[in-house]
Amino acid sequence: MDYIRVTKENLEKEHICCAISNNNDVQVSSKKAWLAERFDDGLVFLKSVERGKCFIEYIPAENAWNPICADGYTYIDCLWVSGSFKGHGYSNDLLGECIRDSREKGRKGLCILSSEKKKPFLADPKYLKYKGFEVCDEAENGIQLWYLPFSKGAEKPKFRDCAKKARIDEKGHVLYYTSQCPFNAKYVPIVEKTAKEQNVPFKAIHIENKADAQNAPTPITTYALFFDGKYITNEQMNDTKFIKLLSK
Repeated sequence: MDYIRVTKENLEKEHICCAISNNNDVQVSSKKAWLAERFDDGLVFLKSVERGKCFIEYIPAENAWNPICADGYTYIDCLWVSGSFKGHGYSNDLLGECIRDSREKGRKGLCILSSEKKKPFLADPKYLKYKGFEVCDEAENGIQLWYLPFSKGAEKPKFRDCAKKARIDEKGHVLYYTSQCPFNAKYVPIVEKTAKEQNVPFKAIHIENKADAQNAPTPITTYALFFDGKYITNEQMNDTKFIKLLSK
């Protein structure tokens, strides 16, 4: 498999794997706009030459859009290999390149979000353990921070205090999200509309800068839904899923 590094120079012509390829689609344009602003922060987006879900996205942890203390580490936003790409060692290829690149840049190691059991849109804990990662911190909602240090005795990354409880004071449904996930551009307005039609309180908080992301009340900032102050899920909602959630 050959891989392409997406940069400012080729961003417009390259597909970004996890969304449809039409640049005029709001999902693609919002994600590409977010990426374009992150490259200056050291973000790396490496993907397969073939269209599909086979890529890794990582950034110096100091610039990660998550409430973590992990100076000197590389934070992996997303490592996604699925569909026909699974089972061919591509995850190992992509992770291996991230490790090589991070070592070359003098980073302390890698860190990434996961959980005790596999959750949607989070790294598979079985795979992380297989590759030598360990849990270094855990929030009260079960979201874990895993790390792979490059040397013994390296300081462990941890969540910021603001994210440890993963609770908020507001009542009703409150969604925190960023433009890092392309599908939010389509589905957040759908859920807003559905909530209005169902006459239920709903508030969407669009995190639009690094400072707000690093001080968010949730370890996951790409998509975190709360109800009456309690964290519910990071699984993206469409109208059907949201109505089903309301019925519980």
